[in-house]
Amino acid sequence: MALDEALMARARRTGHHVLRVYGWSEPTLSLGRNQRAHGAYRTDELARRGIGVVRRPTGGRALLHHREVTYSVTAPCTADAGLAAEYARINVLLGSALQALGVRVDVAAPPTRSAPPSATPCFAEPARGELIVDGRKLVGSAQWRHDGALLQHGSILVDDDQASIPSLMREPVALTGRPATLRDALGRAPVLSEVAEALFAAVRVHLDPDALPLDREETLTQDAERLAIRFRDATWTWRR
Repeated sequence: MALDEALMARARRTGHHVLRVYGWSEPTLSLGRNQRAHGAYRTDELARRGIGVVRRPTGGRALLHHREVTYSVTAPCTADAGLAAEYARINVLLGSALQALGVRVDVAAPPTRSAPPSATPCFAEPARGELIVDGRKLVGSAQWRHDGALLQHGSILVDDDQASIPSLMREPVALTGRPATLRDALGRAPVLSEVAEALFAAVRVHLDPDALPLDREETLTQDAERLAIRFRDATWTWRR
């Protein structure tokens, strides 16, 4: 989370766009920036199962990072830049990469607006503009804009671990249906590097044929180390 926010600062400073693709070293529950979570989760059960907790700088609802692929996009943005347009541009990359893997996705257009952030898991239902397979959510995304830059986080499910989230809550919520997964769509579970390369190839096809890997820079590393202090702080994680 700290590195993603540091990349956001870099976008503000340099005007560069960066797509980052990564996995997690341990199962981790991530909370949305404005989600109410204080007192809602069984911290003893989280500890017993070895599940870490972090609060994202982006919005949305809780999701469990385990058998999934996380992406982030950081870019400069102007005050009048449309949210839907940026989501659509990133969806082109996601859709192209997934199609290259053999997954055909559609863009969700539910008849009602998304509910405000709550304890309901992120993948319980698709929000407008998110990517779905046969009506079920495959990719959950959330965006944060601040001071001329944006950060969009997203999660592509390889397997369905999201159904275990209610068992981590003090007052479990009922889930209707289940999300889509890459395993269901492909009949196998692709590895992180396979999904990452498909995404990077989509960048080269649709945005920049000369796109290159980003070398770690001293300023970026220092910014990430400074920001990590906040993300490790329980007062930030459970602030609301």
